[in-house]
Amino acid sequence: MARRNFDHQKNEERINKFWGSQKLSEIDIASAKNKYYCLDMFPYPSGSGLHVGHWRGYILSDFYTRYQMLQGKTVLHPMGFDSFGLPAENAAIKNKSHPKKFTDQAIKTFSAQLKQIGAAYDWTKVVTTSDPNYYRWTQWLFLQFYKHGYAEKRQSLVNWCPKDQTVLANEQVVNGKCERCGTVVTKKELAQWYLTITKIAEELLTGLDELDWPEHVKTLQRNWIGKSTGTSVVFKGKENLPDIEVFTTRVDTLMGVSAVVLAPENPLTSIYIINDIKPAFEKYLREVTAKTNIDRAQTKESSKTAIFTGSYVIHPVTGEEIPVWVADYVLSDYGSGAVMSVPAHDERDYLFAKAHNLEIIEVIRGANDSKLPFLDEGKLVNSSQYDSLTSAQAIEQMTADLAKAHLGQAKTTYRLRDWLVSRQRYWGAPVPVVYDPDGRAHAIEDKHLPVLLPTDVDFLPGGESPITRSREFVERAEKLYGKGWRFDTDTLDTFVDSSWYYLRYLTPNDAQQAFDPKLVEKWLPVDFYIGGIEHAILHLLYARFVYRFLVNHKYITNGNKEPFQKLFNIGMVTLNGAKMSKSKGNVVSPDPLIEHYGTDALRGYELFIGPLEAEAEWNPRGISGVYRFLIKANELLNKIKPASSAKAKQAFNDYLTHVNEMIADLRINTVISEAMKFVNVLEVNDFDTEVLERFLITLSPACPYICETLWQELGHKESIFTASWPESLETTKETKISLSIRVNHRHVQELVCDPAANADELLKQAKNEPKIQEKLRGKKIVQVINKPELCFIDIVTD
Repeated sequence: MARRNFDHQKNEERINKFWGSQKLSEIDIASAKNKYYCLDMFPYPSGSGLHVGHWRGYILSDFYTRYQMLQGKTVLHPMGFDSFGLPAENAAIKNKSHPKKFTDQAIKTFSAQLKQIGAAYDWTKVVTTSDPNYYRWTQWLFLQFYKHGYAEKRQSLVNWCPKDQTVLANEQVVNGKCERCGTVVTKKELAQWYLTITKIAEELLTGLDELDWPEHVKTLQRNWIGKSTGTSVVFKGKENLPDIEVFTTRVDTLMGVSAVVLAPENPLTSIYIINDIKPAFEKYLREVTAKTNIDRAQTKESSKTAIFTGSYVIHPVTGEEIPVWVADYVLSDYGSGAVMSVPAHDERDYLFAKAHNLEIIEVIRGANDSKLPFLDEGKLVNSSQYDSLTSAQAIEQMTADLAKAHLGQAKTTYRLRDWLVSRQRYWGAPVPVVYDPDGRAHAIEDKHLPVLLPTDVDFLPGGESPITRSREFVERAEKLYGKGWRFDTDTLDTFVDSSWYYLRYLTPNDAQQAFDPKLVEKWLPVDFYIGGIEHAILHLLYARFVYRFLVNHKYITNGNKEPFQKLFNIGMVTLNGAKMSKSKGNVVSPDPLIEHYGTDALRGYELFIGPLEAEAEWNPRGISGVYRFLIKANELLNKIKPASSAKAKQAFNDYLTHVNEMIADLRINTVISEAMKFVNVLEVNDFDTEVLERFLITLSPACPYICETLWQELGHKESIFTASWPESLETTKETKISLSIRVNHRHVQELVCDPAANADELLKQAKNEPKIQEKLRGKKIVQVINKPELCFIDIVTD
């Protein structure tokens, strides 16, 4: 029989047109029943387009989209573009273009490449964050925060990227550097807008317990929220100076305090510094501001940079005078920006005290003589009335005594800081606030939304928003509000845009509201959310905050306070051990691979390359193995028999059991390997149309083009994705099977045997056959390859 043609390019073009005519992915959100919401973290449309590393997550989401279709679900699988932000603006500056022009072209490129994947996206529900029809509602969302007291403008010391010339949230500083461009981050005093995420820190923490997320992601969020239970202690200011409150988790060390140390940026610092020391302090402050928080937290640095204020506070128990110092190892964004220095029981305090000749008082002692600093719990010594108490007993007693004296109380603090959302760049949603001639802020009325970006801006960074240079922006504000009124010229952090896009997919073209609460009640939470681990803190935490805010304030009433029930972090694809990156020159484009091997082969290899949550090294030759498998699968149509053997039926049932387990466990790489093994079984066993059809259905989520093609050639008019996921076949047990007996990989004869026979029994029976005896005469058997599932035994001799 002639080999079947495997013309993937012609097939893909035809199948794409067929799927388009069927509109299988376009769903009616309102009337849909048995819903399933499958969502990719939408991409930033960079000018360089997609590489094979990007494909991995999109293929996984499409696999589950198509699998759920076959389970009878109505699946929402949308796509959009996170199109505001610094990369587009920087690229436009470099190319002397405009960010909108750059972004629009990038979206066209990305859309075309995403369609190459063959993914079942509903392209009628696209959102683009830089579209005024979208950012109008981002601005509306900000105003709801403002209305409920969650948006505040404050003068504060903020993270500043000297290269990108903009403020960064704490989460956007990685190892002291800008997470976008890698520049060392400095500090700058600015008036900035914050969203007070700290108001629901405890909710965000406890809500993690209910989520079906990878445990390491939940741990990252728990650590970032950073809940600490301890005691606030008040050190009264001497000579009318204000009190200093510190937070400590080890109040049992209180009697060992030798200094109170302030962060250089703490507002109290300038009050406590006496006049004679102010010039030295101002110089010191400039030096500290140039350092990153990472550098300041290093133990080796803590002993080198500190300055005595010349002032004192009063110890709340002993009444003794305690010197007040300023040191850069104390950070203003941790606790109250003040710590009590206990040198005998803290490593950095110990080095600080040694460097500046402060007293070191041991107040906690372990069971054995211990070297200072002693960091564990133990029994109190040198602590007056608290001597001999255990650390736990002392913490309870001291906290009670401080509360009674109104000098402290039990307190819970969080590492989490409010979300800084102001950005001093052009390409973002303008902050929807207007200021009157006296500088008072007012929310912009809904009827004036969106506040559009001005068009007369060169958008070059200069330490303040380029929008401040727009004459059009000034005139527009005065036309709406009157002479002297002005719009806020900062733009919103792009993470605000991406914090709610999953809601907008339900009604992307609604001009009356940001989202439809009834549809949100029906479709949220997202059933399956797929994206990279790099978003574990920023995007995922912000999205949870926004969704909880909307639920808490009755904008959403479905009772579920979490937007994403199940999360999967896709592992990156590397080449030569490094993450694929255009700058590293190690990017593999999918385009030539699709042209040569076809989309199904690339999809199959992306899934087969390894566990999808793990990092995987790209092997340029690996795709050819999947391609050969698809050629074999294509040939199956030539081998259909009137009836299936019991062996083929049982092999399918075993295959289906394994595949069902693997899909449930997200082990899709092993699904592909099981399919490869099953095709090998079909090649040497009789099978009928029913077995082949059921197999094609199970393979179709991974390799939709070839499966759809073969499905049609089997006579089906409707898409394979309108079929149902198969169940096991009824089987009858065979009393005898026929095996090919091979010697040194060459067929010698057929052997009829019991299917329940084990390897030793089969070999013994084979060796009794005259033809086999002749082939083995005078030779030593070194290996027996027993493959009854593939209907052969291979006897290898020396």
